[in-house]
Amino acid sequence: MKPQTMKALTFKRYGKSPDIGFADVPRPTLKADEMLVQVHAASVNPIDNMILTGIFKPVLHFQLPATLGSDLAGVVTEVGSRVTRFKPGDAVFANIFDLGTGAIAEFAVVPERLAAMKTPNLGYLHAASIPMVGLTSWQALKERANLQAGQKVFIPAGSGGIGTFAIQLAKHLGAKVGTTTSTANVELVRGLGADEVVDYKKQEFEKVLRDYDAVLGTVKGDAIEKSLGILKPGGTIVSLVGPLDAAFARARRLNFVLTFVFGLMSRKIMRLAKKRDVTYSFLFARPDGAQLAEIGELLKAERIRPVIDRVFPFEQANDALAYLAQGRAKGKIVIKM
Repeated sequence: MKPQTMKALTFKRYGKSPDIGFADVPRPTLKADEMLVQVHAASVNPIDNMILTGIFKPVLHFQLPATLGSDLAGVVTEVGSRVTRFKPGDAVFANIFDLGTGAIAEFAVVPERLAAMKTPNLGYLHAASIPMVGLTSWQALKERANLQAGQKVFIPAGSGGIGTFAIQLAKHLGAKVGTTTSTANVELVRGLGADEVVDYKKQEFEKVLRDYDAVLGTVKGDAIEKSLGILKPGGTIVSLVGPLDAAFARARRLNFVLTFVFGLMSRKIMRLAKKRDVTYSFLFARPDGAQLAEIGELLKAERIRPVIDRVFPFEQANDALAYLAQGRAKGKIVIKM
């Protein structure tokens, strides 16, 4: 019997020409704790383009050619023998980052522990836009920064995929939010709840903002170093864009050489942070179905609303990644299967 195949968006190599395109790949087989999900929608995240460069090759293990993407929403079609919480026909959403498999395909394998029920008030497109930005914001603000009501958090690039979600979560936690955006998006971020909005085309945030308790590092370049100056003593920076640090290498059980290298990469920011009596750490979000279910409750209660910039058909999934790379999206970019 010929093995069943499915269409998937794959890349063949790392570097400047990753050769992204559609391929017929074998439909995945299930382990006992996994489910097969027919993907109705997927979304793209900056990390998808970063993976293609090879920067995370020592950390993330893909067998090339590999399927792209990690955020999905769809319907369970098959369950493994040990799956108890879901059954065929259930509508779910999940993030499958770090498993070496991908979401921009007709079907995806999802371990039971990583999935959550899709809330009935959300369509598949909105549900697929949430997992990575939701989990990243949750783990950065609640776990790492331990953000409390009344504290101030700076979330730069407020109109982007992560910014639009993180602002709303911080407000739900009772924090005051500062952000940066361009003139055209000032009203959008205010509407999401931002208290202090810096139009980066007119002002430099480090000259305007003061006495913050936490910073979510979402912008590459010197923004992380500049944000040290707006923090109170005892404050914290949680960076999503690097530099990677030794603690991250140890948490991933990477070898001594990589731990040393990552330590060197973050040496300058660590030194500057220590001088100002603040802490710095790098965060690599982890998939987590239980957290996703809690985020689902906030979406159900409409405490947080998904923000989508553009929807691309599956056939144009490659264009979705190219559009994401321009860095101009207001909210998330979603692929409709």
